[in-house]
Amino acid sequence: MTRIDVTFDSAGIDIAGHLHLPDPVTSRPLPALVVGHPGSGVKEQAAGLYAASLAERGFVALAFDAAYQGESGGTPRGLEDPGQRIEDHKAAVSFLTTRPEVDADRIGMLGICASGGYVLPATGSDHRVRAVATVSAVDIGRQFRLGADGAQDPAVFHSLLDAAAQARTASARGEDPGALMLFPGTIERARQIGGEHGAEGFEYYCTPRARHPRSAAFFDWTSIDKMATFDGFAAVPLIGQRPLLMVVGTRAVTSWMSVDAFQMAIGPKEFHWIDGASHVDLYDKVQYVTPAVEKIAAFFADALPR
Repeated sequence: MTRIDVTFDSAGIDIAGHLHLPDPVTSRPLPALVVGHPGSGVKEQAAGLYAASLAERGFVALAFDAAYQGESGGTPRGLEDPGQRIEDHKAAVSFLTTRPEVDADRIGMLGICASGGYVLPATGSDHRVRAVATVSAVDIGRQFRLGADGAQDPAVFHSLLDAAAQARTASARGEDPGALMLFPGTIERARQIGGEHGAEGFEYYCTPRARHPRSAAFFDWTSIDKMATFDGFAAVPLIGQRPLLMVVGTRAVTSWMSVDAFQMAIGPKEFHWIDGASHVDLYDKVQYVTPAVEKIAAFFADALPR
C-alpha cells in the first residue's frame, strides 16, 4: 500500500488528505472510497486505519481532515459545521474523479462515528456516490441534543446553547469567547460525565492509545448552534436504491442512531453487528476492526462491480 499526501478545495477551504493506493499500482482504474473521520478526529487515526486497510484490499481510499481541523484550512479553528462537513465529503468525491487511478463510476463513501452522519446526506444528495457504509454511525446533532445513549436531560443541551449565545455576544464585543473543551482532565472525570462511553473516548483521544497532536481538543462555540438544527438522517430516503451497509458494535451505546437511520432507508440495505464491540472499539481494536473491514470490503466489492 502506498500513501500520498494530497490537498483539494472544499468551498474555498484547502483540505489535507492522505490518498491510499493499492500495491502494485495498475493501469486499470480502480474503485475508490472517501473515508470520513469521527468528530474531533484526524486522518491519521481511525479514518486512516480503515483507508489503509481497504487499500490493501484493492480500493483507492481517501482519508482527509475536516475543514477547520487537523492540517486542513479554515477559521475559526475547531469549528464543527455539519454543512461544511457534508461539502468536504462531496469535494473529496470531486477530487477522486480527477485521479487517473480512480474509476469515477465506482466511488463509495465510508463514514465513522460523526462522519457516519455526514456520509448519509452527502450520498443522498450526490448521485456520483454509488454506495455508502458507516461504522458506529452517529448523527452529531442527535448526540449533542439527546446524548450518546439518547437519554440525556434536555437541560444539558440548553445549557450549551446558553453558553454558545454568550460566546457570540462576547465575540461581537471584541472579547475572547473561549471554546468548548471536548475532554476533561482525567479519565475518571470523563467517566463521571459520560459513563463508559465517555471514558472510552478519553482513552482513545487523550492517551498514547491514539492521541494525535492535531486531533481537536475543543470546538468553537458556534459549532453548538450549527449542530442544534442538524439532522443527519433526514436525507437517508434520498439514497434510494444505492446500497447501504451499517456496521455497529453490540455494546455500542450509540447503536440506536444507526438503527434509526437504517429504518429510514428504502433501498438495498444491510445492518451488521460486530459481537462484543463498543462504539470506540471499532476505531482501532484489531479483533473488531478486522471483521468490520472484511465486511466493508466485501460490501463495496459487490456494490461497485467492475
